[in-house]
Parts: sequence; C-alpha cells; structure tokens
Amino acid sequence: MESYKSPAPHPSSPHPSSPRPSSPRPPSRRSRVRTPLAAAALSVLTAGAAVLAPVALGAASSAAAVQAAPPAGTGPMVKLWSWNWKSVARECTDVLGPAGYGAVQVSPPHDSMSKGGSVWWDIYQPARYALTSKFGDENAFKDMIRACHGAGLKVHVDAVINHMTGQGSTSYGGYSFGKYNYPGLYSAADFHNAPTCTINDPDYKNDGWRVQNCELVGLADLNTGSEYVRNQIAGYLNRLTSLGVDGFRVDAAKHIPPGDLAAIKAKLTGSPYIHQEVIHGDGEAVQPSQYTGVGDVHEFVFGRKMKEQFTGQVHWLETFGQSWGLSVPGDKAVTFVDNHDTERNGSTLNYKYGDTYRLANVFMLAWPYGTPRVYSGFTWSDKEAGPPSANGGFVTDTDCGNGRWTCFHRQMAGMVGFHKAVAGTAVGNWYDNNDNVIAFSRGNKGWVAINNGGGSLTRTFATGLPAGTYANAAGSGSVTVNGDGTANVTVPAKSAVAVHVGGGATPTPTPTPSPTVSPGEVATSFNANVTTNWGQNVFVVGDVAELGSWNPANAVALSSASYPVWKATVNLPAGKTISYKYIKKNPDGSVTWESDPNRSFTTPATGTATRNDTWR
Repeated sequence: MESYKSPAPHPSSPHPSSPRPSSPRPPSRRSRVRTPLAAAALSVLTAGAAVLAPVALGAASSAAAVQAAPPAGTGPMVKLWSWNWKSVARECTDVLGPAGYGAVQVSPPHDSMSKGGSVWWDIYQPARYALTSKFGDENAFKDMIRACHGAGLKVHVDAVINHMTGQGSTSYGGYSFGKYNYPGLYSAADFHNAPTCTINDPDYKNDGWRVQNCELVGLADLNTGSEYVRNQIAGYLNRLTSLGVDGFRVDAAKHIPPGDLAAIKAKLTGSPYIHQEVIHGDGEAVQPSQYTGVGDVHEFVFGRKMKEQFTGQVHWLETFGQSWGLSVPGDKAVTFVDNHDTERNGSTLNYKYGDTYRLANVFMLAWPYGTPRVYSGFTWSDKEAGPPSANGGFVTDTDCGNGRWTCFHRQMAGMVGFHKAVAGTAVGNWYDNNDNVIAFSRGNKGWVAINNGGGSLTRTFATGLPAGTYANAAGSGSVTVNGDGTANVTVPAKSAVAVHVGGGATPTPTPTPSPTVSPGEVATSFNANVTTNWGQNVFVVGDVAELGSWNPANAVALSSASYPVWKATVNLPAGKTISYKYIKKNPDGSVTWESDPNRSFTTPATGTATRNDTWR
C-alpha cells in the first residue's frame, strides 16, 4: 500500500509491500554508456527564445511505438496531498481550473486516529466514516467540492477501506475506539483473523492469500468478504458520491481480493472513476494486472523508471512503454513521478531533486502512456512529520509562498495545456544526442525538447508543427516554426521547451480600426517588450482614469499577438503629463510590478503618441 500507516509503535522501514527490485536495463538501440548525474538544486526553469543557427549533433532516429493514451480532451490529475479543504477549494478556483487540470485528488476525508499533527500517517488509520478529519469538517468538504466543480474539475477521494487502526485511541472528531471495536460500526467479528495473522515479507512472493487476508503492519484488517462489511464500505463511498465526489483512489487495494473490490463496486451508485494502489513487485503473488477488471491501477514502475533515467541518461526513453516492465497497458495506468510514500522511501525522484524532478514531470505530461498525476505535498526533513498544523493537529491553510508547501503543480500548469492539446497523437521526429538531450513531436499538435544535461544545446529541430510563433509551455520564451516545420531552438541546461497548437501561436494579424478619438484625446500606442511565463498577462496602469488610476484591477490589458511585444492603444487626455508602469498578472491572481521609477511622458495637443518600452 502506498502509505505504511504505522500503528504505534510504527515500523522504521518502508512498507513491506513495497519491495524495490532493481529494474532491468531498458531495451538497447545501440551501445551506450550510462553515467549517473548529480541531482540539481531546485530552481525555476527557463527556456530561451528560439533563435540561433543550427548545430549538427547527431541524426534524428525513428519514432517510438506509443502506448494507449487517455481519452482526448481529458486533463491530467493533480494530487494535493494533506491540503485542507479550504485551501483545495481556493486552488481549484484560482489555479487548477484556469490551468486545465481535469481532476484533483484529495486526502482521506474520514475521521481518523489522532496523533495531534505530529505525523502524516494517522490519516490512513480510519476510526469511523464521519467527515470530521484534520482537513476540515463536512461543510468545508462540501464547499470544496462545489468550488472545484465550479472550476471544471472532478474530485477524487483517497478511500481507505482495507483496514481500520492499529491501536485504540481517540479520533480528530473526538470519537473513542479500540483496535477491533468501533462502536456503531465494526466489532471483532468484522475483521480477518484478528489478531493472529500478520503479513510477513516472504508472503509477497509466496502467499497471495496472506497478502490479501492478514494484517498489514498491525492494522486491523477488515473482512471485505463479509456482506455486512461490504455494505458499510459501500455506504461510506455512496455518501461521498452523494456529496459530489467523482472518483476514488483505493488505498491498499493490493491487500483486498479483487473479487471483494468488485462486489463493493457493484454496490456503488453512479459510475465513479476507480484507480487502485497496487504496488508492483517482480515475481510477487499479487500483481496489478489482477485488478484491471475493477478499475485503473497506479503504475509504480513508471516512477522508478523516471528516477533511473533522469539520474542516468534520458536518451534511452525513445522506446519507453510497457516493454520496459510496466505492469499494465497505458489505458489502465495512472502514472506519477512520485507520491507521498515514494518521495520519502527513495524509490523515486522528489521535489528535492530540483530541475531533474521537474524535467521528469515534463516528460510524463508529454509522453503518451497512462493518465498522469502531478503531485504536490509539503516540504520535509523528517520523513514522519505531518503537514503544517495548529490546534491539536488540524492542518493550516496552504501558503505557497512560505516554503512549507511544494505547490509543484503550479510549475506544471503550462504542460497541462500541452498534454491536452496532444491527446491521441503519436510520437514522431525523435531526436537525441546519445546522452541527455531528447526531443520529439506529438503528431502535428505539439513538440517538446528536454535537456537533462549540464550544457545548453542549439540546433534545428523538426517539430511537425504548422508555421507560427508558440509560447513555451515548459518555461519562458517562444519558438518560431518555419513553413517546413523546422525551428532553430536553444534548450538551456536542465531545462525544457514545449510548444503546442493553440498554445500562444501568433496568428496572421487581422487589421482592426483605430479607436475613435474624441476631441481633447490622443490615441496612444503602448508597445512593451516583456518576457512572461505561462499564464502571465501584461497590463499598463497609470495615474489617469484611462489607465486605471493606479488600481491593478482597472489596468488596461495588452495583447500578446506580437509576443514578446505586448500592445494596446488607449485614448489619453491631450497635452497632459502621464505617469504609468507595466504590470504582470500571475495565474494565482497576484500582481508583479516592474521596477521603479514610474515612467512618464506628455501627450501632444493633437495627433497620436507611441510608447516603446522594455520591462524593467
């Protein structure tokens, strides 16, 4: 199971169902030497505008065979782990919806045993199915669902239905219980083999029955073969769907027989999306493929392979797919670079790998395998520590600026649009330099280059895209594609360039009439050379009402049609000294002002005026 949900005392080692066997070398295209690279420090990636002369660095190779991809038009998932309901609601409205994410996965909403906020894993020990968690009460949970639905996202809940707790205690909702006694819900008769059967490490290879019917690290294992237990679980899940929940991530599904899960699913109202945590281990008795009849499964091998390649040499990825030992076909897989367990147990990359981590996520969102899920949690040095909390362990509001939350999904916002734009297309125009730079197109809809190396690369690439200028969805800058589909592109070290149709391509300008100028006014053209990141827009604001009277909410929007020059024409009072500045409005609603001092000019008494400026 993804979380080891330790009872007290908790084990010091990772969850025993998560063996991390060494992965076989990827299929070889030609003899290569693989050299590990050191992890880079965390920084924001940038990509230079596409200019410069081509540099011949090897020949492009044939396109890779692709795996089945999610249905066209669906956005990737984001996992906001350990965020409280109020913060999830705000993020759905301000960031996730505008970015185009398709679904948000939230933490378990049930009442759980309380460790007072000192650890993260107490939420994976349910005490009852009331919605009184450390993330908020039922009203806050319902408000979150409404907000996310209003922003166009589906809501998936982490459903912990394999077990209850590992010891008697008191819950966050003030409910007292024993390990095998949950008043009004379960008694000892509702658990498997309590307490005489515990899963041991050899069982994973040798005894699938014990894996699915005995206690996992001492947690009270529910008898999911019991009709009564199935009804209680289904009742809880149906309660959630009645509130608007759209899907479930089934925790520890590997420890529940697939037939039991199918029987519980048959009792659910509607058709919620099911994705299951079934950790793959080579040669184990219980395999992810056994669960695809119930729903999709989490592809843990994917994250392990991303760490293997992005700390090695990414050129191997040309043939990446199920032949690499991935456990299920792409149309049944939920993929991720890391999650809350693997970021702590070392089996995958995590946010501490900085640019390397970011590039692996860019690849995940660009490659046609599985339904990708971007992960955002909280920063940590103690692997056991819980999220920022107060008042007995209740999680405080997420602040993406205080360094305690990763908020990594915001860095991937541009790649969400790329992923959606290229859905259903094949990989083509593969390029690599036999080392750590790769590039490929997705049909005629998108093209991406990833430089996981230590030096920049400039060359002419075949993009497969229509002619035009495209904004970089993986950073800043733009790419100009020629009529033959080629582009001269510089890809800086530890950076990526990703462009797609509909992603900022400059259209052929359509002449528009000049604004009607009233007596006493002067038509003033503002032309500002401003480099922006994905989702940012540029405005001009000043000391007159026509420029918003220094109020950013009333600032005049500039057009990006001639990017990186942003343009607008405004009728200003004639013969008047005007003070103004340019501002950037960010996807999260914040405003970035250019540096002091204010700009100033005097409009003429008649005629027109032009301001040609560069952001400072």
